[in-house]
Amino acid sequence: MPDNLKLYEAIVLLALCEEKGTMNGAYVEYATAAALAAELLMLGRIKVDDGNNEKIAVVNDSPTGDSLLDEALTMILDAKRQYELEYWVEKLAGIKDLKHKVAQALATDGIVASEKEKVLWLFERRVYPEVNPEPEEQLRQEMRNVVLSDGDEIEPRIAIVVALANSAALLPQVFTKQELKDRKQRIKQLEKGELVSKAAKEAVQAIEAAVMIAAIMPAITAATVTSSPSSC
Repeated sequence: MPDNLKLYEAIVLLALCEEKGTMNGAYVEYATAAALAAELLMLGRIKVDDGNNEKIAVVNDSPTGDSLLDEALTMILDAKRQYELEYWVEKLAGIKDLKHKVAQALATDGIVASEKEKVLWLFERRVYPEVNPEPEEQLRQEMRNVVLSDGDEIEPRIAIVVALANSAALLPQVFTKQELKDRKQRIKQLEKGELVSKAAKEAVQAIEAAVMIAAIMPAITAATVTSSPSSC
């Protein structure tokens, strides 16, 4: 993973059209929310409580130093009771302007520009054209390396990005149809956490969480998604 690129930033970066700066992907909010949860798992701030019906528990409420992660952590901490991961993905996906907050963070880091453009000369929309392609190029290359190779002991964060990108229908922007067909089994291995060191418990939990979200996401969004993902 490129240095300092958060999991949720990686998902939004993949979803952004490089030149237009518009957002693609039918389930980007939910994949981004799942990435927030995965990041908190990796940081040891939350855990899946096996002794309480796999509900999410806060184990470290100290600030992460990241405003969006801290907002997500506070929401979980302030809840009156514990909930399963599915609940929190739906809840975190509802953070106001979630995708734009992430895109703005990418703009602050100089990866994209933050602009406004007119639509039909009447309405304005925010767009984020890419100005520094290097982080996304590195991310895509690392995703291709792990999917198209047969190496073991994969870096956990890349496995999580592959799982979430798959759930958000973003892998076709990184791989050809034939590549996805040929490497279907490899992608399943990555999603199951089979290629990550079992010592990295939080990483395995995060990958499992990402895969679980991939399974339920179409049901979560069935009432709101009416069109298939577009491409750049």
